[in-house]
Parts: sequence; structure tokens; C-alpha cells
Amino acid sequence: MAEEKTENQTEEKATSQEEAAADSQTAENAQSADAAAEKSEEKKELTPEEKIAALEKENADLKDQLLRRAADFDNYRKRMMKEKQETFDYATANLLGDLLDSLDNFDRTLEAGATAKDVKSVVDGIKMINKGLVKMLEDKYGLVSFGKEGDEFNPDEHEAIGRTEDEKAKKETLMQVYLKGYKLKEKIIRHAKVMVKVPKA
Repeated sequence: MAEEKTENQTEEKATSQEEAAADSQTAENAQSADAAAEKSEEKKELTPEEKIAALEKENADLKDQLLRRAADFDNYRKRMMKEKQETFDYATANLLGDLLDSLDNFDRTLEAGATAKDVKSVVDGIKMINKGLVKMLEDKYGLVSFGKEGDEFNPDEHEAIGRTEDEKAKKETLMQVYLKGYKLKEKIIRHAKVMVKVPKA
């Protein structure tokens, strides 16, 4: 009997503790709910004037951000336009600077030619200037000439200013080159003007 009584007491004690814990949890939940309700009520308590003021402030902030971004973009656009114009204005500065040496050499050759008794020396001087100029343009700027007698006619590169039939011709070839063509790297900047030899019909 004593053992049964002890067991009953233990069970009652455990039950009592569980009930106390449950009551404590319920109280905490109630407090949380009350706090949430209070916060909700605080939010709901904003007057129409306060809401209007908050919205006006938010609107003013957004306008300020928009104006700042518009100003930044306008400054960027102006800077890009200025850089583009400078690039255009001075795009040929390097080339012209490199051509000055050739111009100086031509001046010296002309001065020497005025008193030269040997025409060959003047011609040799001009050939030297021409060779140096061509090399500079090819090496530094990627300028390539094309169009030689005997080359196969290519309408994409050559402009035919006349055609002559030839019994020995097996395909259209360049019989005479009036003006050489030029490419800047891979882009044609001047077609070669040529006389074309074509097979006789």
C-alpha cells in the first residue's frame, strides 16, 4: 500500500509540473500575442496626415535619387562624346607625324635635285624615300598594296577599266595595272584600276 501511495504521489507531482509548464507557455504566448497586437495597433494609429507626410518624404527621396542618376548619366554621356570627338580629331596625328620624315626627305631631295648634275642620283633618292614610306605604312599601319600584271582578275579587288581578248589566255588576268589597290589590314580602301586580258570567245 505504501508503494502504491508513493507512485500516486509521484504521478501527481509530474502531472502538476506539466500543467505548470503548460500554463507558463500559454502565458508567454499570450504576452507575444499582446505585443504583436500592440505593434499592429501602433501601425494602425498613424493619422492620415502622418501617412501623407511619410509618402511625401519617400517621394522626395526617390526624386532626389532619380535626379542624381540622371545627372551622372548626362555627365557620362558628355564625357563619352568628348572622348569620341578627340579620338576623331587626333586619329591621324600619329600617321601625319610619321609622314613628316618622308616629307623632310622629299624636301632635301628637291633641294639636291636643283643643283644635281646626275639625274640618276635624284631618282635613287626618290626610290629610297618611296621604299621607306611604303615599309613604314605596311609595318606600322597594316597598309598592303595589291594588283600586279599577271594576277588573276578578282572583281572584289579589281576595277576593270577595259578588256582585251587574247587567244592564249585561259582565264581573266591583269594585263596592265593603272593604279595599284590598297587594303588596310583586311579592308579594301581602294580598288586596283586594271586592264583585263580575257580568253577569246
